[in-house]
Amino acid sequence: MARFDGRVGIITGGASGIGRATALRFAAEGGTAIIADLQDDKAAEAVREIEAAGGTARAFHLDVTSEAGWADVVAFALSEFGRLDVLVNNAGIGDTAAIEETAYQTYQQVIAVTQTSVFLGEKAAAEALKASGRGAVVNVSSMFGIVGGFGTSPAYAAAKGAVRTLTKNTALGWAAEGVRVNSVHPGFVETPILGETDRALLVGTTPVGRIGRPEEVAAVILFAASDDASFMTGSELVVDGGYTAR
Repeated sequence: MARFDGRVGIITGGASGIGRATALRFAAEGGTAIIADLQDDKAAEAVREIEAAGGTARAFHLDVTSEAGWADVVAFALSEFGRLDVLVNNAGIGDTAAIEETAYQTYQQVIAVTQTSVFLGEKAAAEALKASGRGAVVNVSSMFGIVGGFGTSPAYAAAKGAVRTLTKNTALGWAAEGVRVNSVHPGFVETPILGETDRALLVGTTPVGRIGRPEEVAAVILFAASDDASFMTGSELVVDGGYTAR
């Protein structure tokens, strides 16, 4: 039996990068992936790829900053499949300037998409995950939710740090109800969020000497979501090529 047979999962930011890699593998291991994203074309493309491989997936247009949107995607999972077992809060955006140069509007937007969305997702999915009997939440934070990075991107650092501690808070709140909540902390991974960042700089600061692949982070996300991690909650799993080991 595959690890996720019979399970239904919502993966935000599932149309590209780490989210897409997670959705593809979740479906390949028997799960039904609900790819929640604003990028409708890319989400549909991911669904087609999953279905061509014999898996099950649906695309759902979701603005992760919308409380009503979150209520709708959870209702969709329940109406279409009768359950929700896994929530992967992966959606996020970043900023690049020093704090002196960061606009308040930029700060608010990054916090809304990267941090507040996790709160909204957990709140909306709470009852369905508890009813699952083996509910699991994986919140994608960052190594910069643990360490200060380069002294830039203050909104991203603040958001990801909050995701880290919200994860622990929710894990304690839900432990007795059978829902596990863990965070994953990627380092530099070849995804759209890197934009035009100097790859040589990133490689030079990573002890293993390369940038990570989305599939490598997806593997850890799905470990945390699976029964292989059944005695793990409130934990943080760092996937950063050694960056935070310094």
